[in-house]
Amino acid sequence: MGSPGLRPLLLVLLDCCASVSAQAAATPPVTTEGFNSTEAAWMTLRPALSPRPPGTPKAPGPFSGPRPTPVTDVAALCVCDLSPAQCDVNCCCDPDCSPVDFSVFSACSVPSVTGDSQFCSQKAAIYSLNFTANPPQRIFKLVDQINPSIFCIHITNYKPALSFINPEVPDENNFDKLMETSDGFSLNSESEISFTIQSDAPDTAKYEYGVRLQTSDSFLRFPSPLTSSLCTDDNPAAFLVNQAVKCTRRINLAQCEEIEALGMAYYSSPKILRVPGLRTKAEIPITVQSILMESLNKTLARLEDTGVLNQALVEAGDVKICTNVVLEVKYSLTYTDAGEITKADLSLLLGTVSSAMLPLEQKFEIRFIQQNTKPVPLSGNPGYVVGLPLAAGFQPQKGSGIIQTMNRYGQLTILRSTAEKDCLALEGIRTPVLFGYDMQSGCKLRLTKAITCQLAVQKVKSLLKGHGFPDYVAPFGNSRAQDVLDWVPIHFITQAPHMKDSCQLPVALVIEVKWTKYGSLLNPQAKIVNVTANLIASSFPETNSGNERTVLISTAVTFVDVSAPAEAGFRARPTINAKLPFNFFFPFV
Repeated sequence: MGSPGLRPLLLVLLDCCASVSAQAAATPPVTTEGFNSTEAAWMTLRPALSPRPPGTPKAPGPFSGPRPTPVTDVAALCVCDLSPAQCDVNCCCDPDCSPVDFSVFSACSVPSVTGDSQFCSQKAAIYSLNFTANPPQRIFKLVDQINPSIFCIHITNYKPALSFINPEVPDENNFDKLMETSDGFSLNSESEISFTIQSDAPDTAKYEYGVRLQTSDSFLRFPSPLTSSLCTDDNPAAFLVNQAVKCTRRINLAQCEEIEALGMAYYSSPKILRVPGLRTKAEIPITVQSILMESLNKTLARLEDTGVLNQALVEAGDVKICTNVVLEVKYSLTYTDAGEITKADLSLLLGTVSSAMLPLEQKFEIRFIQQNTKPVPLSGNPGYVVGLPLAAGFQPQKGSGIIQTMNRYGQLTILRSTAEKDCLALEGIRTPVLFGYDMQSGCKLRLTKAITCQLAVQKVKSLLKGHGFPDYVAPFGNSRAQDVLDWVPIHFITQAPHMKDSCQLPVALVIEVKWTKYGSLLNPQAKIVNVTANLIASSFPETNSGNERTVLISTAVTFVDVSAPAEAGFRARPTINAKLPFNFFFPFV
């Protein structure tokens, strides 16, 4: 025994499946229309259902009744008809086009116009061109397309759903009635303020990249130059966006005490919200870590007291100076991986400003540090800085990243010269290769008569190359270890005299680093493009007298600037490809 409603449901589904199968197997006739025809023949692709036995009454369906006439007539709809009272090119449904226009069309830009695709049966206007005729003719067909899906709308018995409802336009007669039925917010000032605050608050209770940092009253301001070099104080600081800018201010020294952006309290008083949107027990105060004072002669002094200092105007005759003016601001914000601000530090540079220093230049910097992590020092950002060590490492296997030692001064090294100049005493003592510094070092290696050439070669190579000689050098000072394809491989070359049956002893290692200026002419960045390590060998010395032999071992590093001469580039002059109408000079020509 089954459910009483299961058998009618199965019959309905079987009837629908049989109808869809029969529709797919049917081959409808094709009716075409020449461009002189005024009517289109209708096609019905849905076949009749299987006949009922005689005497069986027709069961009333749940959607009995005629289908409402569609509001949109696809035969009269033309989406490519853009020009009123003119024929649009390749628009086969444009009523303004004549048979002469159709004969020069290359294709129909809109080959078919259909109604609602959710209906089981929908009208479709098909447009095509018959190029075999002379002249070419337009072919128009109006057909009933069948939706193969069983989940489709068979009959729409709700007439208002076939068109959009015309909204009621407010006027003096129905305004009060519309206000009573409206669910909108009231027009008082308190509602407007609360509505604005809710719309500005983010949906998630954490900071995301690029989201402005919120404070107890608004947002953390980070003055920056926008359209000009002048400072714009309404620029917000964005989460995880490190910035370092400088801008100028045009001020009147007589009013310096009234300008908030020159005072220390303007940058130290805001309280940053730990997470956006929460203003209770989630405010992080800004802690002043250091204050440097700069005098008129550019000398610096560190203040022990980090209390708030207000700017003050000092007059000495006709000379006016303003003291305790903010010259540099550095924010350091600590955050967690959950997007919360946990600490805010501030370092300030205050100074004395005279009229000779106007317009005043200020510098602002903000950086973000993740909690429980230590910042990794770099050798440049992005280009190398002269005097900092070269970043180098090795690749243990193909496809892996670059492995670097934690000691950045021990990634690429050479021998260190000492007063003793004894290579055995210098073993393990190295000096880093610093960018831009040409260096040379060496030592003396005393070989006894009992030491063989093969043993000496192994010992000298370890002295020259050190422990873990790298395979790659970073092109920039801030190159990431995972970007292996960007790193520069070290080309190792061995130079030895061609002598038969002789042992070659390495005596020198010469490292040549080629670099170039990269980027803008105003701020070029140093980029390493090639590194070559030449291992120079010579014949193993023979014993002339005594039992000892002395060999000079040396290492050297040279930096070669291979920058091409800078050439200023100019944009090509714009060309105007304008074509005049054929009757532009009528009636003169």
